[in-house]
Amino acid sequence: MPRPEAAIAVLAALLLAGCTTDRPTATTQPAAPATSAQGSGTGTQSKFFVQADFDAQLAMRSQTPQGPAAKPWEQAIDPKMIDTAQYKKDGPYHLCFSNAAVNNPWRQVGWKTMQAEVALHEEIGEFTALDAEGKDDKQISDIAELQAKGCDALIVSPNTTATLTPAVTAACAKVPVIVFDRGVETDCPVTFIKPIGGYAFGADAAEFLTEKVPAGGKVLALRILPGVDVLETRWSAAKVVFDRSRLQVVGVEFTDGDAAKTKSIVSDYIQRHGTIDGVWMDAGATAVAAIEAFEDAGLPVPPINGEDQQDFLQKWKDAGLTAVAPTYPTYQWRTPIIAALKILKGEEVPERWNLPQPKVTGDNLADYLQPDMPPLHYALCGCEDLPGFPETWGGKKG
Repeated sequence: MPRPEAAIAVLAALLLAGCTTDRPTATTQPAAPATSAQGSGTGTQSKFFVQADFDAQLAMRSQTPQGPAAKPWEQAIDPKMIDTAQYKKDGPYHLCFSNAAVNNPWRQVGWKTMQAEVALHEEIGEFTALDAEGKDDKQISDIAELQAKGCDALIVSPNTTATLTPAVTAACAKVPVIVFDRGVETDCPVTFIKPIGGYAFGADAAEFLTEKVPAGGKVLALRILPGVDVLETRWSAAKVVFDRSRLQVVGVEFTDGDAAKTKSIVSDYIQRHGTIDGVWMDAGATAVAAIEAFEDAGLPVPPINGEDQQDFLQKWKDAGLTAVAPTYPTYQWRTPIIAALKILKGEEVPERWNLPQPKVTGDNLADYLQPDMPPLHYALCGCEDLPGFPETWGGKKG
């Protein structure tokens, strides 16, 4: 187990943000960015920053993914295909899943989507899933338990990176393993599945602000908690962008992902500075609360980023905001099932399965806004073609 305070921080961040973890690169060490302006208000660079990973993720944003145009969960960016003939076997198959948790809306949407994907495949004879409830020790036990159940393939969404690495490594020796969403510090899984990553998210939001906020404008950066790597990479990418800009970051504050605290922080900065010209967020769960702080002060809402949660998208439309929503698509929960079946049929899969990571802009907002879905539904679920939609996801038929 990690230290109690570290475990609490990680769990709280994942509970409140619905975030995921970028897989560390074992051969790459953290390094300072190539350029870093001092006095910009962004502070020192995160120890999690890895220049090569930053460069790779930003490059992926402009690369055309391979795969079916209408199925982004089956697409891959610059894939290196690997042979899986050694795992080929006859069905029906028993797939197993060790899930970190279903303790926030992002994970709840994803879990429903995964179950619906399973239902599409008659070659899946049995699907066994265990919920670790956000606890490292329980997930370690779950992985051991699943190995004793005769699984043909094991899917793992790790609760934390380093602590789960030994359990995943041990499982790799007994069954083909597919890791998705959050990574581990080993290359033994057959494939690792994720959207582009945290650097791309953070840069998308920061670049938007550099375009929309006038030079010299005051930007407030809102983070959840320190020490969670996907949040750290989001912020470290934003820091690089802000340090190269002419914007003034007047504050970098931790909100704990709490809506009331977020609103209070924004209100305090409005009173302190008179105006805030832009708001950057490492996760969009409390974006509406930040917006309400400006409304309560009788001020126009400045350029801001959120995510693809319906409450933010609806507020964006209703208030005519200047906004952007980087995403970490929940459609990635379909991909591990597809990957497991390919592996068990001896078909090639990408070694690192990088899925496309769209962003919601003013031009395509209408494509993602779904008024009949719940406020905490994530637009990029990729679930619209699945049985039970929209009711299974809490929506109403139009």
